[in-house]
Order: sequence, then structure tokens, then C-alpha cells
Amino acid sequence: MHGWFHPLSLILISLGLLMWFWGTWPLLQQRSLLVKLHRLSVADTLGSALMLAGLWLQRADLWPLLLLALIGLMLWNTIFGYVLASTSQNPRSR
Repeated sequence: MHGWFHPLSLILISLGLLMWFWGTWPLLQQRSLLVKLHRLSVADTLGSALMLAGLWLQRADLWPLLLLALIGLMLWNTIFGYVLASTSQNPRSR
């Protein structure tokens, strides 16, 4: 039982989209850049992982590609977040 109307698939994809918006909203708040970056990167990674899980329920035959996408996403978001955080700090404070 797979396809666009699989209820769990739709729930996972919807939760992933909700996580994206939840992580983007703090960018408008008056907080430090590192707090904003942390929330955005965590919500983006979790939201994308939930959406990939929803897609896996729809297309289980593509699990190797979806797993590779998930691994790449987690590595890329971690490295990119670290690079952004380290370059956002004042060079004198390092």
C-alpha cells in the first residue's frame, strides 16, 4: 500500500514542512545569530528527514537513493552549519 494517499506518508511530509516553517520563524526574532542558525539547521534537517521518510513510504523501491539523500543531507547540514557558525564569530574572539 503506497502512493500519494498513504495517510502516514502524508503525515510525515506535512510534519516535515511544518518543521521547515517552525525553523524559519525564529529568523525574524531578536536573538543571537548562533541561536537562529542552530534552530534553523535542526529544523531543516529533521523536516527534510521526515519528508524523505514520507517519500520512502510512497516509493520503497527507491530506498537506496533515499538513504543516500538522507546521509548526504545530515552530513551537509552539519558541516554547513559548523562553517557558518565559525565564520560568523569575530576573528579576535577565536
